[in-house]
Amino acid sequence: MSARTAATAAVTTRRTFRTAAATAVVAAVAGTVLLPLSAYAAPATGVAPALRIELGAPVPSGPLTRGGATESFDLTVTNPSDKAAPFHPWLLGNLGSPVALKKTDVVFKVDEINAPDTASFIGQQDGGWQGLFYPAGKDASAGFEVPAGGKLKWKVTVGLGKGYPVNSNAFELRARTLGKELAPGGDASIEFKAAPATGPAAKLSTHFENNGSCDGANDDETRCKQLMLWYRHEGVAFSSDLVTRLTVKFPGDVKNPDTQVRVMVDGKWTDVHPDRNGDFMLPNMPKDFDGVSADTFALQVKLGPKTQVTRPTLVTLQAGVALDEKKVEYISTTATDFKLAPAKQATSKPEQPKTEQSKPAKPAGSTTTQVSQTASSSTVTPVTAPAGGTPQASGSLAHTGSDSNTGLYAGLAAVLVALGGAAAWLGARRRGAARA
Repeated sequence: MSARTAATAAVTTRRTFRTAAATAVVAAVAGTVLLPLSAYAAPATGVAPALRIELGAPVPSGPLTRGGATESFDLTVTNPSDKAAPFHPWLLGNLGSPVALKKTDVVFKVDEINAPDTASFIGQQDGGWQGLFYPAGKDASAGFEVPAGGKLKWKVTVGLGKGYPVNSNAFELRARTLGKELAPGGDASIEFKAAPATGPAAKLSTHFENNGSCDGANDDETRCKQLMLWYRHEGVAFSSDLVTRLTVKFPGDVKNPDTQVRVMVDGKWTDVHPDRNGDFMLPNMPKDFDGVSADTFALQVKLGPKTQVTRPTLVTLQAGVALDEKKVEYISTTATDFKLAPAKQATSKPEQPKTEQSKPAKPAGSTTTQVSQTASSSTVTPVTAPAGGTPQASGSLAHTGSDSNTGLYAGLAAVLVALGGAAAWLGARRRGAARA
């Protein structure tokens, strides 16, 4: 490949990266499906990704305190290949943790050591914290170029804001890239201990207690089941009130179970309406469990009048507790199984008509008596199933709804649209588990 051809290919790839990123932001804002991370990620050189990230030890060492001093470490990217390579650094905070973070919960700054002038900013989506840095004076989609056989180095400074969640005793940073620019195993991570604010970190466990049918009858095949959901809290208060999502699962052949849920509030049964995913959100539990009479919820789960359940059916009820409604990563889950059945229908046995013998009139002029017997007959009216309730072969359990975690940090998206790209991180909480 000639130098001119190679240069043209590199420019084309950079344009492709920026165009795909900008398009993804616009699509996300418009509510359409985001592009997968791989769509942003063609190496500009056309060769296998070779970069590796190394993170130095933080200085000073020791746990971070909320609102206290910061710590710094070196971030070095190395390119062992014989061609220059692009580098779009991307740092994810507390990846996979159920603890939601705000932008102000973490202090973040990047200074160049052996690299071009650098700018940085913090982003957030669905309770996830993300840090990005890029060449100063350019838009956020621009990357650095690591020379062949060379390296670039920065000093990264982090600290904890005063509002950093008290139920988290650590802060982890995972260094990756916006594109597929790292060799296998080329990412890196560093963990900072977080000094507890007061006492041990908060912990939670939950479990169901099955209290039988709603009317108190000892019947395993009831239309309405009553339960208790118990919470057990240890340690300090949580960073926010607890959000509890109830998910009801039926066999896959039940197309419309018409599930209804009620919760006891102030001594009265109150209907809980399903959300757009078919799940039921219980009232928030206070973060310190203060002001509640008991660490429980009394629940009723029943079949509604439009149910297509036509026989006793095994139901799975799951409760997931989170610290943020938009970040569906649970700090505790529990589940229980029970049977629900349609209302029993009364049936009666129809009376059988009696057999009668008839003696037709003797034909005129006949001396012989003719006797005919009418055959007995009966009609049984079948019991009809509820409308639409034709049973089918049972299948695997199917969620009546689906967890939704597609929230978009609209403000950040608008900024990125104005900058012209860097959208790969939108949807990061949905792709955070994928390796660069």
